[in-house]
This record gives sequence, structure tokens and C-alpha cells, in this order.
Amino acid sequence: MSTKIFVNLPVKDLNRSVEFFKNLNFTFNSQFTDENATMMVVGEDIYVMLLVEKFFKTFTSKEIVDTSQSTEVIISLSAGSHEEVDRLADLALQAGGKPSGAAQEMDGMYVRGFEDPDGHLWEVAYMQIPDK
Repeated sequence: MSTKIFVNLPVKDLNRSVEFFKNLNFTFNSQFTDENATMMVVGEDIYVMLLVEKFFKTFTSKEIVDTSQSTEVIISLSAGSHEEVDRLADLALQAGGKPSGAAQEMDGMYVRGFEDPDGHLWEVAYMQIPDK
């Protein structure tokens, strides 16, 4: 059995966040969705749990990061091409996301970033990884 990854993110407005990510063509698992949370399917073994802030706080005694002032994590998604990076980043901006830095083109890698409606940082990256 492969290890699954669940990223838990606090959100201010669950419906707004769901609509934003639907515009990026992500799907949601209704079995793990209610008024407090939803499971966004990123890949076969990768999920993002969008949790209303009040519910998120039940999992930790620490304060939730103010994303307008601080960054705790940058979530990176791989893309299959330079064009796919642009397509997903452009969808995010059209859906109401904000750009996060300039596009970066480095040796064999192309990256663009965006902020979701709650200020969480995401990046989409295409990396040309040579075959072994």
C-alpha cells in the first residue's frame, strides 16, 4: 500500500474555497465533506483537506498563521509541461487567486505561483528530470 498525503488547510469560507478549486478542475470526495470540511482530490494518493478555521483549531493549540503577514508552507504541484504550468496558474488567477511572485525559469524547470482566496501559497512546476 502506498502512503497517502493529506494536507490540512484552514479556510475562512469553505464554499468560496471549493468554488475556487473547482475552477482549477479539482474534484472533491463527498464522503468526507460537510459544513466544516471537504476533501479535495489532488492525485491518486494526494488530498487537501479544506477545514473551516473554527474546525481546524480543534486539531491544534497553536494559532493559525495570518497568511497576509506570514507563510507557513508553499504547496507545490507538478505539471507535465510548460504550457500546463501556465494553464493551471492562469485558471487560478481567473478564479480570483492572486499572483505570487514572477514566473521563474531555471535550468530544466519552470515555476509559477499563486495565492488562493485564503492567502495560502501554491506553485505549479514543470521539471525536466532526465531518465536514469
